[in-house]
Amino acid sequence: MSSSLHPMLNVAIRAARAAGAIINRAALDIEAVRISQKRANDFVTEVDHASEDAIIEALLTAYPQHGILAEESGRTHGNSRSDHVWIIDPLDGTTNFIHGFPVYCISIALAVAGRVEQAVVYDPTRNDLFTATRGRGAFLNERRIRVSKRTRLAESLIATGFPYRKGDDFDGYLRLMGELMRHTAGLRRPGAAALDLAYVAAGYSEGFFETGLKPWDVAAGSLLVTEAGGLIGNFTGEVGDTLEQGECLAATPRVYAQLVAVLHKHSRYQGQAGAASAAAGERKGSLSLRKHEVGATEAFLHSASEPDTGAE
Repeated sequence: MSSSLHPMLNVAIRAARAAGAIINRAALDIEAVRISQKRANDFVTEVDHASEDAIIEALLTAYPQHGILAEESGRTHGNSRSDHVWIIDPLDGTTNFIHGFPVYCISIALAVAGRVEQAVVYDPTRNDLFTATRGRGAFLNERRIRVSKRTRLAESLIATGFPYRKGDDFDGYLRLMGELMRHTAGLRRPGAAALDLAYVAAGYSEGFFETGLKPWDVAAGSLLVTEAGGLIGNFTGEVGDTLEQGECLAATPRVYAQLVAVLHKHSRYQGQAGAASAAAGERKGSLSLRKHEVGATEAFLHSASEPDTGAE
């Protein structure tokens, strides 16, 4: 860890590496890992819980007055009234993990008064550490990263997540993907949203979109994207409040606008953003929430206290 990093980011890195060690040990004998099912196609393992426990212990040892919002335990740990809230996904890509498919990660973000200020996404299989502090840029293994320089959707690699829950609009998503595939160089579904966002930040792909996401899926990755020069928002192109929307679009600025042209009609917010979305790709986005959005995000963080998704 570097002494030049923000102290809170250093603590998050230490927590992520401790969780990564747990995951890597378990990956040596996946057949021995106990798995349970929260709902159809939605799995959780003892490794998810052990990883989350290690992260929470590290964070609260350093900052006992901070709040916690974690995928498996909700807000049962920490100070629920704190304006400093650690948002944790202890194993993003659980389904990949239990099949031995090496695409999964740990995601840790610190939100202060509803705005993400620190971010860590750690891939334990590759020992890749993505970090960001608001205003200081995004990094991969201490090397500064920027979003891709490609400007045309036709030349772009786009990542997504497929629907898998009962009640999801499978037919609508197939139509969306069918339309989008005709306009891109390729469409990918790795299966870990936090890592998908980190890859946009690193320039490995030009964009990512998915619906049905939770704060722990997008919090850290969102800051990585904006600190690397990308945009993040919903399918209408409105930037900024991805934590509460459950609909995520991230991309390079020029590609963002072109994706909005395809995706906007599939948005739950269609018609709300108006013509402003067309210009979204020409302005620099930020995960900084507007004043009226901060209260809504804080309300969402409190309402999300019950454990929920885990398959992605």
